[in-house]
Amino acid sequence: MGGWGRLIGALWRLARNDALLPRELEALYPPGVAAAAGFVHLFAGPEARTGRPGQRLAHAFEGLGPVAIKLGQLLSTRADIFGIEFAEDLSRLKDRLAPFPTEVARREIEASLGKPVDALYARFGEPVGAASLAQAHDAALPDGRRVAVKVLRPGVGRRVAEDSQAMRLAGRLLERWFPATRRLEPSALAETVIRATELELDLRLEAAGADELREVMARDGYMTAPKVVWPGVGKSVLTMEWAQGLPLSDPAALDQPGLDRQTMADNLIRAFLAQALDHGVFHADLNEGNLFVAAPARIEAVDFGIIGRLGPAERRYLAEILLGFLERDYDRVARVHFEAGYVPRRHSVAAFAQALRAVGEQVFGRPASEVPMSRVLVQLFEITALFEMRLRPELVLLQKTMMTVEGVARRIRPDHDMWQAADPVVRRWILRELAPPARIRRFADDAQEALRNIARMLEAPAAPPVTIVEERTQGAPLWFALGAATAGAAFLIAALVR
Repeated sequence: MGGWGRLIGALWRLARNDALLPRELEALYPPGVAAAAGFVHLFAGPEARTGRPGQRLAHAFEGLGPVAIKLGQLLSTRADIFGIEFAEDLSRLKDRLAPFPTEVARREIEASLGKPVDALYARFGEPVGAASLAQAHDAALPDGRRVAVKVLRPGVGRRVAEDSQAMRLAGRLLERWFPATRRLEPSALAETVIRATELELDLRLEAAGADELREVMARDGYMTAPKVVWPGVGKSVLTMEWAQGLPLSDPAALDQPGLDRQTMADNLIRAFLAQALDHGVFHADLNEGNLFVAAPARIEAVDFGIIGRLGPAERRYLAEILLGFLERDYDRVARVHFEAGYVPRRHSVAAFAQALRAVGEQVFGRPASEVPMSRVLVQLFEITALFEMRLRPELVLLQKTMMTVEGVARRIRPDHDMWQAADPVVRRWILRELAPPARIRRFADDAQEALRNIARMLEAPAAPPVTIVEERTQGAPLWFALGAATAGAAFLIAALVR
């Protein structure tokens, strides 16, 4: 019942703000949708008569809670799809929400860290930014270092739990009433989003993620992260050194003197790809409110509440798909999709490659400012439906972050070429990981793992003898010998390669 209440309440708030089927878009609605819009508009309140659609939607999302605000933040990064005005209206959801009182923040800190605020900080100021789950305060340590103190909103765990109930219900209803949505795995998608949001509610985990990603970022230099101040870390408190520059959500950020927009946009794309491909871990919330920029092309990331991770197979699929698009080798891209299981094997590889060409050729060779991304995305959605591609919940954070990063890069430089920026990182990974020496090392690792599994099987207690099984396993010692010989040869080759 709680989920039903939240879901109905969400629809009611959207309708009251005329943010469900906005009146400004009536001319574009098909007849059936236009009739539904006329009915919904009967419930619009006084707040629906003023403001633009983006402003009304931002107001509705702010009242709906953390999960809706996260959705608004994602939409605000895609001005190329929804329009500059709409995206700007939603941008206040990134870090300009209403803060809670400083005295409440001080009590949260003392309860979490077990010490008075004045013993922890030489100065503790008012909030400088407030988002869906927490707000940040400008402070200073006793040694003089300027720091940002992040404090969770009181009661935010309860709000997230309520939102989670509504999301789970919405996923089940979509699957039951709209069969066409089942390939998008709405229930699995909801669980992925819920799990990521729940992890954000423990700032000790965010501190660990920030520390890990800071080390990862330092290896490439495309992006940096402030240091974690561990004595100021608790479940609801996180203290980090102050980030350099201005947040990208600040209108003045891109007007700083000496800013190299091209290099900065390139660095953003390369930082994300280097994290995901080279290290299998990436910052999964790279919106403008979490990125600080300074001349000439410095980018510093904050807010590490959502961390994405990729296994070796997913990293290889991603790299090969990106390289295929870079080289406009649509046959290769199609084969990787089939190999990864993204497209059912009953479909034709050649036909899927043809469909990919129809999308890719609209993008290559044209300035980004001239590419109608909304039309490209509609075509991609149609193709995924035609070839029965199902959403992969384990890749949701990757896909969402790729969409966000490309949108932010276009805001930094409207005619930015994402593919040109990605090229060196992708090719570097391909040359390193798919070259013969790397393949031999992986083969040796696989053989070593196989030997360990065989050893565990031999050490396990013997099963009761069964005549049929004994007859069918008489050749097992021979296969074991062959496997051991193969593994030994692999180890020798690996040693020579190293």
